[in-house]
Parts: sequence; C-alpha cells; structure tokens
Amino acid sequence: MKEQSLLQSYHSKALDLKNRVVMAPMTRSRAANEEKKPTAELQGRYYAQRASAGLIITEGSQVSEEAVGYVNTPGIHTQAQIEGWKTVTKKVHEEKGKIFIQLWHVGRMSHPDFHDGELPLAPSAINPEAESYTPDGFKDTVTPKAMTTADIKRTIDDFKKAAKNAMEAGFDGVEIHSSNGYLFHQFFNRTSNVRTDEYGGSIENRTRFFFEVLDAIKTVVPSHKIGARFNPSLNGVFGTTMDEETIPTFEYIIEKLNAHDLAYIHLSEPFTDVSDLPFAVTEIAKHFRPIYKGTLMINGGFDQQSGNAIIEAGNADLVSFAKLYISNPDLVERFAAHVEVADWDKDTFYTPGPEGYTDYPKATTTQNS
Repeated sequence: MKEQSLLQSYHSKALDLKNRVVMAPMTRSRAANEEKKPTAELQGRYYAQRASAGLIITEGSQVSEEAVGYVNTPGIHTQAQIEGWKTVTKKVHEEKGKIFIQLWHVGRMSHPDFHDGELPLAPSAINPEAESYTPDGFKDTVTPKAMTTADIKRTIDDFKKAAKNAMEAGFDGVEIHSSNGYLFHQFFNRTSNVRTDEYGGSIENRTRFFFEVLDAIKTVVPSHKIGARFNPSLNGVFGTTMDEETIPTFEYIIEKLNAHDLAYIHLSEPFTDVSDLPFAVTEIAKHFRPIYKGTLMINGGFDQQSGNAIIEAGNADLVSFAKLYISNPDLVERFAAHVEVADWDKDTFYTPGPEGYTDYPKATTTQNS
C-alpha cells in the first residue's frame, strides 16, 4: 500500500523532516507566572508529547513587552524566558522532534491593561473594533498609537533580538508571525495603514516594515532557519477588512520572498466565507503555489484526508494542524494507524494548568507504535 503523503519524509535545502505533518502555532495562555516564561513541567511536556510531528511551531511568543496582547502568553525577550524555552527545546529534541518558535507582536490587537495604561502600537491610529483577551477577561480594543519612525526602528530591533534569543534557547528556527490581523498584517492592509511616509501608501511601502524585519533577523539567524506566516484572505475578523489591493499585496510579498531562501512560507486558507468578495481568493494554496518556488505549508481546517489530498495535488508540501493537535498528541501515529481522532474541549483552550493541555491521552492502539 502506498504510504500516505502526509507521512512521507520531506527534504529540502532548509528542512529535513520525518513527515509532512506540522503542529501549527496556537495561543494556549499557559505561561501563568510573573516572568511570562515557559516551564519544563507544562510547555516542555506539552510540546514533547507532540514531537512525532515533522515540525512543531510554538505558540506566538512576544518579542517585547510592547508586543503583548493576550494574557499568560510566553515571551522570548528576557533571560528568564530564554532559560524557560531551553527546557522546552531540550525535551522536544530528546524525543527526536524539531521545533521553531513563532515571533509575535500583536500591534493594535492589544489593550492598555497590558501596557501600564499606555496605548498599544500600530501603523495608524485606527481602532480595530475587536476584543483583547486581558487578565480581566475580554475587553474592547481602543484607538492605538500610530508608530513613529523611532518606534518602528525599535520594533525591528526587538524582532532581531528575539530571533537571536531563540537561537540561544535551542530552537531549530523561527517563524515571523505576519498574519491574522497582527502588527505586520496591519501594515500590509490599507484599511489599517493610512500612513503617508515610507511605510504607507504603495504596496512596496506597506510591506517595507516586514522586509526590514526579515533582513534584520537574517543577520542573526540563517535564512534557511526562518519561516513566515500569512493569511491573505483574512476578512471580517481580527479587525481586518480586505480590499482590491489585498491579494496583490500578498502576491508581491510572496513573489519577493523567492529571493530570500527561507525555510518555508506558511499560508492559511480563509477563516471566513469570502466567496462573495470579487477580490478575494478562496483557495489560497492553489493560488499561491505557482508564485512561490520554495517550501509551501498550508493551514486551515485540514484533516487526514484533505491533508493528504492537497499534497497529492501538488498545492502544498507541508500541512499544519491546530485544534487536532490539542486533543491528539499522537496525531501522526493516529494517521498512520487510521485511528479515530479525539475531540477537543474548547472550554480549556486558554485556562491555566495541565487540564486540557497535557492530559489528553494517546490512543491505546498507537502507544506502542
């Protein structure tokens, strides 16, 4: 019987993976300590349990205090956080796994509660009219502070330092979270970026911040250890609205990334129904596969059957799974044995402690595989 496409190894100049199943980054809000650091007992155990994935990408990890926008999320900008992540990467590597960290700045999707009353930063002073998950629960977002050029330069340096910290912590690479309505996405989009300087206006200007961050990270991390995530048809969530320049903007970015020799690009299929938008793309992988010549990872509600199918169709090289990895630490083994996947408990997605985090069992039939 032919081996499933998802279970075939994947080899490129940048990656040497035992299979094509990737654990997607997911906010889990388990760094419930004053230092916002991961621990061996929780994050270390959680990721090590899932180390049979070809690649693990961690939850978004803030590159600075300014970047925080969700309660109890771990950072990668202090020595204590570096030491915490070292315990995680060690456990994953002991299980023969590979792990990238996702570098994160939420921009305007934050709240003053995280910043001693100061406004969160964004490309322009436009309220996303969304909600931020604060220590006191969900609160309405506010009108952010438009970043000065000095703010932008400092943030570029924050990403560079965070990437360097990630290498010190033992990660196999980094993923730039340039997706889902967060800071980079806010710069890309004309409805959130109305700047008139070199970071606004034209497509080239609105993408300048991303490429300056990428160039800075490349001075401390080899390009083949860098990935980037994008959500081209995001619309109606996270304060993001598409327009006729949205897809051309992402086509420009992804075409330009061909010259950067990255580990991969990580794309998401639409989060919402965009079939009624004449300027949207409904099949992201199929649309961008001819544009990007490197490794393409796709995400967005895939299961075993659809994951195999999109690889077989040639529209993606790797498939990342999110919620399935919450409740199935042995997802690869379940796919191999064709064992039914377990359901997740959404009520414990963001609660503290091991419940709904490290206590999901492996399937009995896969435990010895």
